[in-house]
Amino acid sequence: MRILYGVVGEGMGHAIRSRVVLEHFVAQKHELQIMASSRAVDFLGKHFANVKRIRGLHMIYEDNVVKRTKTLMSNVVHTALRGVPANVAAYFELLETFRPELVISDFESWTYLYARAHGLPVVSIDNMQIINRCAHPESIKRGHETAFALTRAFVKGKLPGCNHYLVATFFRPEVRKKRTTLVPPILRAEVLASSPERGDHLLVYQTGTSNEPLLAALAQCGRPCHVYGIRRDLDGDVVEGNLRYRPFSEAGFVADLASCRGVIAGGGFTLMGEAVYLKKPMLSVPLGRQFEQVMNGRYLERQGFGLTTETLDDPASVHAFVERLPEFERALACYEQDGNNELYRGLDGLLDRAEAGVL
Repeated sequence: MRILYGVVGEGMGHAIRSRVVLEHFVAQKHELQIMASSRAVDFLGKHFANVKRIRGLHMIYEDNVVKRTKTLMSNVVHTALRGVPANVAAYFELLETFRPELVISDFESWTYLYARAHGLPVVSIDNMQIINRCAHPESIKRGHETAFALTRAFVKGKLPGCNHYLVATFFRPEVRKKRTTLVPPILRAEVLASSPERGDHLLVYQTGTSNEPLLAALAQCGRPCHVYGIRRDLDGDVVEGNLRYRPFSEAGFVADLASCRGVIAGGGFTLMGEAVYLKKPMLSVPLGRQFEQVMNGRYLERQGFGLTTETLDDPASVHAFVERLPEFERALACYEQDGNNELYRGLDGLLDRAEAGVL
């Protein structure tokens, strides 16, 4: 089957998840054309042929908070003014070289709009749609009701009317919309192949380069911390007290994740899902003004798999997390997931229906 696959480039979780799905399609001998934006292009280009760049939206954040004005202005200049001509050029090139039979979108709008314009079936695969397609208790929304309403409206308007929605999640709220299937977190092969160990260090991952309150709290936590992301110009490890700053490598990061005692990171879904699968407790520090990350962290805490805090100005959150690690480990011991097989079964069934013209 000829599949047009769109990947949003904001945050690497979408690209990591899409790589897993795309590798399944390659193994099934489907023909692929991949459209992606931002960092997702370079990541996917290392693994697949036929990856084309389009312009997508992006966010700017400082001190763990999304900067709305800077984000708006940057998107106006780089996406609205410069991106539209590039996307139109990619559109006509696609018409000449590839005739898709099905479109799959990981929260990417351009390929979705292509499907709607050409009457093609379209399937959504992401974690964001859970905000709109499921019912959430008040405890998840409390204090963020306006942000929840705005985020749900945005998610609803992003890819409306898809033929089906596959939604990755480690928590299971009530599904409130038809054509929706919840599947476990989508796991990369490196995580599935790893052998979890109960080490002593904390794995710390931050996408921003400035978070002084976090570093101060880590210095006082009494455990070795392997820190990724805050220093990006490293050629090797740099050790300062109990903090070991590490240059990023996928193999090294997965090894640290599999052998850590706990994880301290943002509220992004991909790493959180991997930590849950490997039964690693997590302290989630969501990006400010990012309801989806707030929601992920609150569900994590609701399941008993860790804690969430909206700020680390007070190091007490890190100390509380460390003290309760055995409690979180007991809760995680009950979590089970059959790799990506549930996803693959659902996906193959949808492709069979699309080929039969009944999706």
